[in-house]
Amino acid sequence: MESFKSIRAMIIDMDGVLWHGSVPQPGLCEFFETLRDLQIRFILATNNASQTQDQYVNKLADMGVTVSRDEILTSGMATALYLAEHTDPASTRVFVVGEDGACGPLREQGFTLTGLYELKTEKTPDAQGADIVVCGKDSTLSWAKLATATLNIRAGARFVATNADTTLPTEYGVTHGNGAILAALTAATGVSPMVIGKPEPIMYRQAMKLLASDPAETIAIGDRLETDILGAVRTGIRSLMVLTGISSEADLRSSDYQPTWLMPDIIAVTEALRRQAN
Repeated sequence: MESFKSIRAMIIDMDGVLWHGSVPQPGLCEFFETLRDLQIRFILATNNASQTQDQYVNKLADMGVTVSRDEILTSGMATALYLAEHTDPASTRVFVVGEDGACGPLREQGFTLTGLYELKTEKTPDAQGADIVVCGKDSTLSWAKLATATLNIRAGARFVATNADTTLPTEYGVTHGNGAILAALTAATGVSPMVIGKPEPIMYRQAMKLLASDPAETIAIGDRLETDILGAVRTGIRSLMVLTGISSEADLRSSDYQPTWLMPDIIAVTEALRRQAN
């Protein structure tokens, strides 16, 4: 197995790696204790855009783990940061299919968020629609949200997705992810979204900038082959896949790309880190 000794920074997925829904993975506290003891910097980078930094900080605190807001990067945050770098927030209107984790970062960057059926039509000629539609995981999804997003995209709004995960591991089992919402909007509009989250390299590059790390000393840890691992491959960093989430060993046999390491869970990752440190 390739040595862990050169690892100084980690970009770590959350759903399926650290927990399933509200249930922490075994060995969670020991894993973070080891990272702190070995002075390995980390960013918790999730494609799930439904929650805010503070919500994730509080969720981990409830599980016995202390992290700072600066150690959290969601695809909602990554999307807001990317859009702010490529458009003028002060003059850009955004309609969001999503929750606080998608809306909050956009507001913080200075974007104006539009409401349901806030559209320029023959009946409402003085109204303004959205310049961009952002779609993230949304447990409050409604017909009105889908309709407003569809109407804006069909009127020419740019279509941007926080992530395209088709499924989500939960304490109840694997359920639908944001990709299912994207499929509905694409079917209704004929437009495919630009995706910000993994497997696109945008989010990993943002995380490395936050970590002040270079590719040679950084690894990505995830449970999903087609997002976490492919994203690492596209970014040019090493990766570690755990088998507590979506992808299995069988999936690797038919894949054109592979993780650098394969381990059953974060307990095994902790043990490997401790061995290398001795």
